[in-house]
Amino acid sequence: MKTMRETRRKLRMVAASAMCLGIALTGTALAGSVLAGNASASPTSNDGWIRLAHLSPNTPAVDVYLYAFGNSDAFQVLKHVSYGTVSAYEPLAAGDYSVAMRGAGAAASSPAVLSADVDIQAGHAYTVAGMGPESGLRLAVLDDQLTTPPGQALVRVIQASLKQNMVNVSFAGQTLANGLKFGSVSSYATVSPGAGDVTVSYSGDAPVTDSVSLAADTVHTLVVLDGTNGLEVVDLVDAAGNSAVPTGGVATGFGGTAPHGPPSAVPWLVMMAAGGVLAASAGLWLRRLPRLGT
Repeated sequence: MKTMRETRRKLRMVAASAMCLGIALTGTALAGSVLAGNASASPTSNDGWIRLAHLSPNTPAVDVYLYAFGNSDAFQVLKHVSYGTVSAYEPLAAGDYSVAMRGAGAAASSPAVLSADVDIQAGHAYTVAGMGPESGLRLAVLDDQLTTPPGQALVRVIQASLKQNMVNVSFAGQTLANGLKFGSVSSYATVSPGAGDVTVSYSGDAPVTDSVSLAADTVHTLVVLDGTNGLEVVDLVDAAGNSAVPTGGVATGFGGTAPHGPPSAVPWLVMMAAGGVLAASAGLWLRRLPRLGT
């Protein structure tokens, strides 16, 4: 009889512990889900934005380092960035920064192949792009527009094709850039919103045409690139809705190193469910156990 009572007492202790563990899991999950929801706080009014691009066709992949002024430790490192890659925008507190490029896989302590200083101003966005041929590679700091005339769209062109030294670019028959040389950037042009063809023409071959849709109150950068089968045009939506907040880069971004959105709440929801099931099961087990006195 004594052995039976001890066995029952131990079973009740195990069940009670399981219930406590289930409750603890549920509480932890609730706290975690709140943290996950708050992880991507909105940028402050003192923030600006920066994105990075590799637009030099014959330059091998690079590693890109971003430094705050006076700090030799990079707070962001983008590995193996290849031609045609454009990152999403990264919010930064207004201030002085520097961007350095090194050959892919080079030691962080090795001399930078290229570097440039960037003065980030609050409410402004910038694209820092490696441009030109490898022999004349430079880092261009572009001031990106974030708002448009009411109901209109803004478009500019970056000529990053080495196969064609000079191109003409139009949208729906409206000229965006005429005689734009390799490694240069056009000014923004105001266009009427809607769907239309972007046409890139150049000497010696048939024009390249691609359809894009330019919504009202959006800002776009069209990048002319060397593709595997001729020229390609990439449409970057820089900003939308005249909110003075950039929307991001091209969908491919920087791969695994690209800035991501807020962490998912799914793992916390799974933990909450597991905790709830464990607590409920333990409670049911406790009720079904015989009383110690019987």
